[in-house]
Amino acid sequence: MRVIVRTLSELSLTAGIVMVLFVTYVLFWTGVRADGVMDDQIDALRHHWALQSAQPAPSPRPTAYPAGEPFAIMYIPRLGSTWNKPVLQGTDTGTLKKGLGHYPGTARLGQPGNFSVAGHRRTYGDPFKDFPRLRPGDAVVLTDGARWYTYRIDKGPYKTVPTDVAVIDPVPRASGYTRPGRYFTLTTCDPEWGHSHRLVVWGHLDSTRPVDTGQPEALRR
Repeated sequence: MRVIVRTLSELSLTAGIVMVLFVTYVLFWTGVRADGVMDDQIDALRHHWALQSAQPAPSPRPTAYPAGEPFAIMYIPRLGSTWNKPVLQGTDTGTLKKGLGHYPGTARLGQPGNFSVAGHRRTYGDPFKDFPRLRPGDAVVLTDGARWYTYRIDKGPYKTVPTDVAVIDPVPRASGYTRPGRYFTLTTCDPEWGHSHRLVVWGHLDSTRPVDTGQPEALRR
């Protein structure tokens, strides 16, 4: 009997250690790795943009974003002065480990339609950990290396279910918009450590400006 009790105690202790290590990996190590990966994506983008600006004549911009590749950097002042994340094309698991993901089939940055982006709430850098703090009027600023695009949140955070794909329609049904425009949608999981629901914000394109004219006002405050 003592041997059995001792064995069970040792197994319980081992299981406890394994669980602690797993939680540490999920909470800490994946975040450290993801932060490094996202920084690499941003560095690669800025290097690419610098090379483009050095060319005598700018090359024509592609009509579609390359799958799994970064094409823009997003800034949300409400989430902190140092908050900036790369935006990549696609929302598959591998892509969202490297940054935010642009929903295929939705509008390109700054164009008519609904520019829609997804991001993890937790794990892989926790890019949208503070998503519930977003409020109407908040700025969401992006750059593609040539222009700055300032969007303004109009509604949200709005809670829905994962199957509600209408949130990224060109004119989302629950957004309050009634006509076509230049909109954006951000989505993330809810609750914080689950995925039974989605949180959504919608907004409109407020202004654009060339990058050589300096940062937009929303980033200078």
